[in-house]
Amino acid sequence: MKKIIRLAFAFFAVISITSCSAVGGKEGSSPNGLGKPFTASVNIVLDEMNAEGKITRFGKEMWDIEFSSPNTISGVLLSFADGNVEASYKGLAFSVPQSALPIKSMMSNLISASEKLASADTLSGNEKDGNLEIEGKLDGGEYILTVDKNGNILGFKMPNNKLTMSFSDVTSVDSTNQTTQTTAETAAATTTSTTTAA
Repeated sequence: MKKIIRLAFAFFAVISITSCSAVGGKEGSSPNGLGKPFTASVNIVLDEMNAEGKITRFGKEMWDIEFSSPNTISGVLLSFADGNVEASYKGLAFSVPQSALPIKSMMSNLISASEKLASADTLSGNEKDGNLEIEGKLDGGEYILTVDKNGNILGFKMPNNKLTMSFSDVTSVDSTNQTTQTTAETAAATTTSTTTAA
């Protein structure tokens, strides 16, 4: 009888340990790709709103997102730099449209979370499906930021805000090429204005 009780106790102990480890998830780490300049396609679901576009991180707290849908904000570019936000459409600056305000707010949360993690050498979190989930908290609520095994961003969720961002085609941006491209665009704009003035 004592032997049966011991076996039963050992059996339940093994089950308890196994289930605890399954619930907690396996801790893992990856290189940190969040601090590097990159560009990616992004799909944003915010409550009942769905938007798509291209997002670029140029450097610390310097981000752009250009929308391709929905039609109400297609072509609108939001530029974030040092806590400020500017909106433009085909080079014309204007105030952030009402329809983009909720996404502007959620973008600020994404930037805050990413920049908070960007300075670390490596990223740590729970391994899931070969990726890494990093949990954290901002003034706007709790978040889960997902990166792949190379530390490239894959997703950003804020469940309490009904926000899900999915990233694809993440590509490193060469800051030298970016500077050259920006200089060329500025020169072209200056030439156009000079020609128009003449």
